[in-house]
Amino acid sequence: MEDEVDRLVAAWRRERPDLDVEPLEVLSRVSRLARHLDRARRTAFAELGLEPWEFDVLTALRRAGTPYQLSPGRLLTQTLVTSGTMTNRIDRLAKRGLVERLPDPEDRRGVLVRLTDTGRDHADRALAGLLDREREILAELSTPQRRELAALLRELTAPFDNTPY
Repeated sequence: MEDEVDRLVAAWRRERPDLDVEPLEVLSRVSRLARHLDRARRTAFAELGLEPWEFDVLTALRRAGTPYQLSPGRLLTQTLVTSGTMTNRIDRLAKRGLVERLPDPEDRRGVLVRLTDTGRDHADRALAGLLDREREILAELSTPQRRELAALLRELTAPFDNTPY
């Protein structure tokens, strides 16, 4: 079975035989898969009127466990955005009734961001919808193939995930 990346690589090998284009065979496929995953995410979230960034914040809070709250600083760490961006996101989610700000009992000047019941419902439903779409994307692979791919991708991404910016 041939795909678009095979055609792209063949064209580059013909046009630039002096270059080793082997990285394209892996990373162009990863890039194309990322675009398909982004579409699947947007579709899953649109059913609930969520943007991908909203899902990221809501699910960070949901993963925190009861009482589903984190400091804005912890949310920054988990979502990799600036403090100004996070403030804006929290404001927008609070307006929609998906999160609430509470005083931090450990720090008089601090706040905690807590998931509301509606926010938790949205996070849970969006995650279930996303997982359905992700299963469709992976349907052509057997369970052992999925595990092998996950292990290989972990090797590739771990150095980036474990390097502070």
